[in-house]
Amino acid sequence: MPSVTIYTDGSSLGNPGPGGYGVVLLAPPNHRKELSAGFACTTNNRMELMAVCVALEALKVAPCEVTLYSDSRYVVDAVTKGWVFGWEKKRFSGKKNPDLWMRFLRIYRQHHVRFVWVKGHADTPENERCDRLAVAAAGGLNLPPDPGFDGTGE
Repeated sequence: MPSVTIYTDGSSLGNPGPGGYGVVLLAPPNHRKELSAGFACTTNNRMELMAVCVALEALKVAPCEVTLYSDSRYVVDAVTKGWVFGWEKKRFSGKKNPDLWMRFLRIYRQHHVRFVWVKGHADTPENERCDRLAVAAAGGLNLPPDPGFDGTGE
């Protein structure tokens, strides 16, 4: 089974406000891919979760053994503590970002994913790169709307 290391980050310039995500995918022996995109109005949590979705969707074979690094407690805790599976059973009633959580679960179940929380802005080179990608994407011109954002914040 192929193994992949993924770093993700999301950012918003205001909450809500323009936002973006950044992804770095690393696969042996020396494959590297960077992804990013921005949206006109979104939230930080949406961009953190969007980054994870896009990263897993970018994998060309399934299943993969994935180690995914994120500085988002929102995403990492929801998965590692099992909260998202309870939310799913309740059809995400009262939860923010159900569109992205459903998207996440569809792709997550195709792989073996281990989440690792990393402290943001703590000199983790690939996490810092993701942050730069996300911020640059959020600051882009003519950003499209975030199709799932309902305008209510986090």
